[in-house]
Amino acid sequence: MSGGVDSSTTAAILHEQGYEVIGITMKLWNDGSRCCSVEDVHDAKRVAAQLGIPHYVINVKDEFEDKVVNYFVAEYMNGRTPNPCVVCNQKIKFNALLHKAKAVGANYIATGHYANIEYNPESKRYMLKRGKDEAKDQSYFLAILPQEYLSNILFPLGNYTKAEVRKIALEKKLKVAQKDESQEICFIPDTDYVSFLSQKTHIAEGKIIDRNGTVLGKHDGISNYTIGQRRRIGKPAARPFYVIKIDARNNEIIVGQEADLYSDSLIAEDTNWLGINRPKKSITAAVKIRYRHKPAPATIIPCGRNKVLVKFETSQRAITPGQLAVFYNEDRVLGAGWIGEMRNGKDESL
Repeated sequence: MSGGVDSSTTAAILHEQGYEVIGITMKLWNDGSRCCSVEDVHDAKRVAAQLGIPHYVINVKDEFEDKVVNYFVAEYMNGRTPNPCVVCNQKIKFNALLHKAKAVGANYIATGHYANIEYNPESKRYMLKRGKDEAKDQSYFLAILPQEYLSNILFPLGNYTKAEVRKIALEKKLKVAQKDESQEICFIPDTDYVSFLSQKTHIAEGKIIDRNGTVLGKHDGISNYTIGQRRRIGKPAARPFYVIKIDARNNEIIVGQEADLYSDSLIAEDTNWLGINRPKKSITAAVKIRYRHKPAPATIIPCGRNKVLVKFETSQRAITPGQLAVFYNEDRVLGAGWIGEMRNGKDESL
């Protein structure tokens, strides 16, 4: 229970369905952040008291810093754009919490995510599926969860829209029914991740170059840039420059034109398969390369035990190393993998 409307409504629904519900709030980061604040913990406790269920706060700050915050910093310094919400789900919310739940004899953990889990008796696999609300569907952020976790997870909000959840919370007079939700990275004060990174590591200036190696200017740290970015390049031109590659080894930002942002394939690493067994031959799927990306038709070709080559039917804009590529068959998640590099048939140097 984060103290928000989604997790609070989840607890209320399960309580009404007859489950023995225990509310857990995880202390992830320092007071003053936009997650697990004193106010959030207080709100969770108020809702638990209103429902008549026990509530506990568990401290996982050390695990969170080790597994999520340190990962976040390292990815930026390696020229990649991290996705801390995916890693937090994988290593904290559905790992550390699942172990703690089993320790107290709980059969399931339930969260306020907008997604669905179904068991397929033919394949004998638990399937992760999109939530009903297309605008709120969070299957993308859950696609890296191991298959064995899904049998112990409940997503009561999967078949509701956000508006319907808010209505249920109001009808049940939950004390957080009108509470706003946060959309940004929870542990970054004031959404200023540049300042956050500067406090965590040394950020060095370097060169901004074009595709031919011509020096166009200086950057103030590769961690301040991501693929597709137009700001902070500082080079006026008839056609605007965009970041098309980040070279961490040489501490360089490579820029190009809008057309240079498009790539027709990518390599996905550390793949996780949910809806199907690990494929031994090519399959087709609709692939999302970021949360708000419209899934694009592609062929997925195994090229190693935990690697696949994803070849799109049409080139995609700003494929970004460090983000998650999620493979869908209609509303079912087949699997996912971390984007390691982008490819382009016209320019193998990228």
